[in-house]
Amino acid sequence: MKAKYITVPVGRVPAPGQRALIETEGKSLALFNVAGQFHAIDDSCPHQGASLCGGRLEGEVIQCCAHGLRFDLRTGYLLNSTQLKVCRYPVEQVGNQLIIVIGASHPA
Repeated sequence: MKAKYITVPVGRVPAPGQRALIETEGKSLALFNVAGQFHAIDDSCPHQGASLCGGRLEGEVIQCCAHGLRFDLRTGYLLNSTQLKVCRYPVEQVGNQLIIVIGASHPA
């Protein structure tokens, strides 16, 4: 699959400890800034589709506000499980610009 590059508008780049909802071509992504490290995931919880962007962020773990499921932003996996995973995407930083890579040949 050919990679698609989503440029994050400078005004939408989240500050440390914050997050932003990025919508592009019918896809909703949650972008998190954890101590200067950026993580991009599908905004939809794989359990029942609730938004993850509005969930509780604790370090590199996001908790779904609907049922409390907790996902590791580094791997996408539900904590203590390899059965449920949210799609995650590489984030590249070029100068002050952030680029989310979707559809890369090697999943994040």
